[in-house]
Amino acid sequence: MPTPSHPLSLIVVPDDAPPFLLGTYLEPRVRAMAKEVRWFTDSRPTNDQELLERIVDAEAVINISVSVRFTRWVLERCPHLRLLTIWAVGTDNVDLEAAEELGITVCNTPGYATEGVAEHTLALALAVARKIAYNDRRIRRGGWAEGLVGQLYGKTLGVVGAGPIAKRVVKLGKALGMQVVAWTLHPSKARARRLGAEFVELDELLSRSDVVSVNIALSDETKRLIGRRELALLKPTAIIVNTARGAIIDEEALLECLESKRIAGAGLDAFSQEPLPEGHPFTRLDNVVLSPHSAALSLETSLAGLEIAVANIEHFLEGRLTNVVAKGRR
Repeated sequence: MPTPSHPLSLIVVPDDAPPFLLGTYLEPRVRAMAKEVRWFTDSRPTNDQELLERIVDAEAVINISVSVRFTRWVLERCPHLRLLTIWAVGTDNVDLEAAEELGITVCNTPGYATEGVAEHTLALALAVARKIAYNDRRIRRGGWAEGLVGQLYGKTLGVVGAGPIAKRVVKLGKALGMQVVAWTLHPSKARARRLGAEFVELDELLSRSDVVSVNIALSDETKRLIGRRELALLKPTAIIVNTARGAIIDEEALLECLESKRIAGAGLDAFSQEPLPEGHPFTRLDNVVLSPHSAALSLETSLAGLEIAVANIEHFLEGRLTNVVAKGRR
């Protein structure tokens, strides 16, 4: 860790609202690396101009929320920015090509939330299948049991993805007694062995699975990967769970499926627009369980991820880059 010699002039944390990093044991380490640290804990920037006003003079930025987008327009107007470290595995909120062209190094925090996100995935699947939230609301209104609840034991889990989180979801699904199949953009026998599941074509996975779990990164190849045609392949009793990124699923088509009871339900932790607007149609459906992109927000995973995000700056100042997803060229 660098000594408090303040090698940077300014570090900005533009979106620590509500505070996750401020007040932790990591705060002194952040302050030791710059003459000044500007910490925004009362709100998140909601557009490019607000973000620019906060980070325009920064040499390093720590990004907390994936809903804050670092577009080319913003990055071009930050002449001093050398390093952007994002508290996330996915990097879809940053224009990586622009960052490289502008000489801005971008680092992420891989692996920190594997267990937490996998647990949340199964929790959402169970909550939908067992009608936990629905029955909770009924009891609070004076009601009682209405109809049967679902069971995951003996059912088929289809995992979309093959990374560390997907691997953990596979293991947890098997622990519940589920049969597991998977799909990835780049299947191989070696990857299947490491994952612990058979790879099948996406259409087959969707048509066979009782629970479909989306655990894949958002990219040009996976944006709207599951659209209207793909959703039509699901069983009427199927549940879809998304703890990755909202844009991987065609949300309009998914909404139609859920409203018409074309599928049994959904557990959603990620949305195309975040925060989810008040009164969004998803919020009015009894067959949907919602969470606020919180799968990775346990105390344990949060501190692990923030530790990596801060260490990325320390390592940058020591001349050794870690967790680089875009390396500035200048």
